[in-house]
Amino acid sequence: MPTVTATELALHTRQILDQVAQRGETVVIKRNQTVIAHLVPAEPIMNATQALDGMPQSLGTDDAARWLRDSRAGFEEGGRDPWA
Repeated sequence: MPTVTATELALHTRQILDQVAQRGETVVIKRNQTVIAHLVPAEPIMNATQALDGMPQSLGTDDAARWLRDSRAGFEEGGRDPWA
């Protein structure tokens, strides 16, 4: 794990952030020989399709049809005005 001082981070922010983002490295930040932070790559963002990808296989045909019907219930009428 690369280690940089707070001063080095201030002077080379762009390069250090590129190192974290592009190489996926965690960088340790020290001030006065004390670790004050870790810069870590962000977790990959998952879309709804990816998040629910395994769901259809875990439901039987009847359960899946019921779930789909229930999830769509009430949308035919349009949205409810929360200020009405």
